[in-house]
Amino acid sequence: MPRAFTPKVVTANALREGDAVWLTPEDDWSRDIARAELIEDEAVAQDRLLFAQAQADRVVGVYLAEAAPGPDGPEPVHFREAFRTRGPSNRAHGKQARR
Repeated sequence: MPRAFTPKVVTANALREGDAVWLTPEDDWSRDIARAELIEDEAVAQDRLLFAQAQADRVVGVYLAEAAPGPDGPEPVHFREAFRTRGPSNRAHGKQARR
C-alpha cells in the first residue's frame, strides 16, 4: 500500500549564485522557505515540479521536499532541508553573513 502524501515544497538551487531557493505561489523563486508554496495535493505537487524543472535557465537540482505548515509559512521537516535554509556551511557567506 502506498504511503499517504505529505505536504511538500518545490526546492532547487539558484543557477548563478547556488543558493537554496523555494518556489512561491506566484511562480517565482525565494531564498526564504517561509514564502514557499506549501503543496498538499500530490497531483498539484507533480505539476509544480514539472513547472520548476522547465526553468533550467534559473535553477538546478529541482525536487520536492517535505515541509510542514508553520506560523510564518512552510517549515522544513528534515535536517537536510533545515540545513539548506541556513545558507552555505563553509564560511560566513550569504544568509549567515547577514546574521
